[in-house]
Amino acid sequence: MTADLQGALITPKVKHHAAIIEPDKVGALLRAIDGYEGQPSVALALRMAPHVFARPGELRAAEWAEFDLSAKVWTIPGEKMKMGRPHRVPLSKQVLALLAELREMSGRSKLLFPSVRSDARPISDNTINAALRRLGYDKTQMTGHGFRAMASSLLNESREWHPDAIERQLAHVERNDVRRAYLRGEHWDERVRMMQYWSDYLERLKAS
Repeated sequence: MTADLQGALITPKVKHHAAIIEPDKVGALLRAIDGYEGQPSVALALRMAPHVFARPGELRAAEWAEFDLSAKVWTIPGEKMKMGRPHRVPLSKQVLALLAELREMSGRSKLLFPSVRSDARPISDNTINAALRRLGYDKTQMTGHGFRAMASSLLNESREWHPDAIERQLAHVERNDVRRAYLRGEHWDERVRMMQYWSDYLERLKAS
């Protein structure tokens, strides 16, 4: 067996985060999030998290300068990304509406989600998980990272989207050189459509 084939067959160790992936339970979670009565900026972070596939650290540290609202895109700098490369997130109509709410609330700060103690510091790294606990979801049921697994699972199950487009939007980097050669395309146009589809789907689940 060649080294390339061996590498292709090696399954990397992945840390699994608790996630809700059943559509009816996703709808219940979204309704619970809408009823969150804690700090308003945390409530908006909770409402945005399901839509953007970002890691909790990327979301909580988001800055207004990273957003081009006219182009409907959030560009996360490489220094904030796990893999060290800039990453673009298409913004759905639902996310743009949330950003308009946030602008009224946190527009004075460079951060979308400043701490209640200081406009210069983001909410803490455990804020999203703490809010989920407050809603009654323990760490074996749902985590801040779990929103990514939710999106991956349900989008792959839909068979509407190319798996590589989903992986790109999750900012997963293929570690195997052979496989990486097939993932050079950004699938940008498909990702734009997919993110709007996803937000619309979440809205339907919440209303069902």
